[in-house]
Amino acid sequence: MNLSRFSRVKLCHAPTALEPMTNLTRLLDGPNLYVKRDDCTGLAGGGNKTRKLEFLIGEALEQGADTVITQGAVQSNHARQTAAAACKFGLACEILLERRVPDTGPEYETTGNVLLDELYGARIGFRPGGTDMNAAALELADEVRARGGKPYYIPGGGSNRVGALGYVNCALELLQQANDTGLRIDTIVHGTGSAGTQAGLVAGLEGCNSGIAVLGISVRQPKEKQEEAVYRLASETAEYLGIKTGLARDSVVADDGYVGPGYGQPTASMVEAVQMAARHEGLLLDPVYSGKGMAGLIGLIRQGAFAKGQNVVFLHTGGSAALFAYRDVLLA
Repeated sequence: MNLSRFSRVKLCHAPTALEPMTNLTRLLDGPNLYVKRDDCTGLAGGGNKTRKLEFLIGEALEQGADTVITQGAVQSNHARQTAAAACKFGLACEILLERRVPDTGPEYETTGNVLLDELYGARIGFRPGGTDMNAAALELADEVRARGGKPYYIPGGGSNRVGALGYVNCALELLQQANDTGLRIDTIVHGTGSAGTQAGLVAGLEGCNSGIAVLGISVRQPKEKQEEAVYRLASETAEYLGIKTGLARDSVVADDGYVGPGYGQPTASMVEAVQMAARHEGLLLDPVYSGKGMAGLIGLIRQGAFAKGQNVVFLHTGGSAALFAYRDVLLA
């Protein structure tokens, strides 16, 4: 699997650590738990989007772009990392933020990731919830062209076949770490939203015939919609890589039992997971992705979904900057 064929820049502090979660393993009395520290990828405080941006910014530069455009929810981790990557390579950055989460306080749009977007010099525009954000971003790209710029559009979460290459690479990295340490990984668990992380992992692991299952804990969509989105992108990514065998539909699995009332909206299980990870492992999760992903892992362990002796890796996708926008919920 030759990823050097694709345009790429260096952004990620890799390999990220693969660490045991000894205290949570003991506390939950289930499988052996490990964490893949993709919260420590380096760029703008770290997070999973950095891996995707290595390939996306690489393609933008190859195409001669001078401006990157992207979109997401108000407290988008992806927007923060995109803004920082643009700074690093001398690109202008335009960000559209959707007011997707209802009933937020006045600080929600000024702290956390939004503060950092502004610090990196990104030009920010807010849109109402329910806006077709892809269409809005493409209109913005036309405006950039009209004033003489050369835009490169990065979809929400960096989740297209180019961005997903970052998690194909992560799959290869994780396999190398497992081989070097003699760790037999049974399952990888993570929060899944825009689909690129899970799609890249599935394409990479299936392409290597690893035998490792990937379980996405949905943070936004019902199970059927999330699995279809991931499978579609994983298949596109596998084809882009030249994997001839295709992907089995059952290689994509998502659990929608921890979404709660909606994307970015707090749940009791998320709050518990964030507090448990902080107080027992010194890990900072986020309220939108990794917090609900860990809530799913904890809930499934309590339900007996994993056997003792199995080795489960939690992929930590980062996002701790968003904690500041949820202070009242997390420390109520």
